Amino acid sequence: MSLVAPVTIQKITGSSLIEVPDLLAVEEPLEIRLGFGPVDDRQQRSVAVTMRTPGHDEELAMGFLFTEGIIHKSTDVISCRHCVQDSAKEGNVMRVELNPDVVVDWSRLTRNTFTSSSCGLCGKTTIDAVMALTPGPIDADFLLEPAVLHALPDRVRETQRAFAYTGGIHAAALFDADGKLLLIREDIGRHNALDKLIGAAFWQNWLPLSQFGIFLSGRIGVELVQKSWMAGVPLLAAVGAPSSLAVQMAQEAGITMAGFVRNERFNLYNKPERVSLQQPLSV
Repeated sequence: MSLVAPVTIQKITGSSLIEVPDLLAVEEPLEIRLGFGPVDDRQQRSVAVTMRTPGHDEELAMGFLFTEGIIHKSTDVISCRHCVQDSAKEGNVMRVELNPDVVVDWSRLTRNTFTSSSCGLCGKTTIDAVMALTPGPIDADFLLEPAVLHALPDRVRETQRAFAYTGGIHAAALFDADGKLLLIREDIGRHNALDKLIGAAFWQNWLPLSQFGIFLSGRIGVELVQKSWMAGVPLLAAVGAPSSLAVQMAQEAGITMAGFVRNERFNLYNKPERVSLQQPLSV
């Protein structure tokens, strides 16, 4: 499947109209199914449906299952592939076969409902649920210069193939303390882009990501902090603003959070000691 889809649009400039070709970011549903249980009693269950931009679907499934606490290591997974038996859904259903020894705690998946802003959970409940899955606050020896953060928006934008065509797709990028970009994933959904990134790192046995930062092309919601915490990321930066609950969770996680990273500026919301500042902080 392609990341972009061609359309014809009516383009208005002042009172003039012209018909021109354009490209849109593709949005398609992806159903994630689990195959689980002992060898003599295998079962199948659908665990999630997410709207995503096709591509790196295996990584998306792995990242989702890892950050939800369903899988913990690569040996938990026997295979991950698209289902092809239903031609109407070909390419939009991903089946993940778990090792027979993996015991699935289905109650953990109910926590995923907190990603909705109208779910009714309070901030403390949300954070407590995530803390139950993590080893505790992140204590990583990670330090970078402000110039590294200043350079990230342009460097990431240069690599965003789909964004260059559509202007409507998010990116998540993994970088080291010197600003080297190691992985970049794109998707119409911010959480999907991050799941793909974490899923790729999961496959390569890079987790926990204690010596790397993650850069996001949009705002920082609490679900993005949760996923980063699960992956052991010490620094999370973004072009946009964080929410109040995102900052609260980052504080509990020991994650350095930088928002509004653009135009040679950024705001630090907690753990500023991971950014090497030449002058003391003032209020």
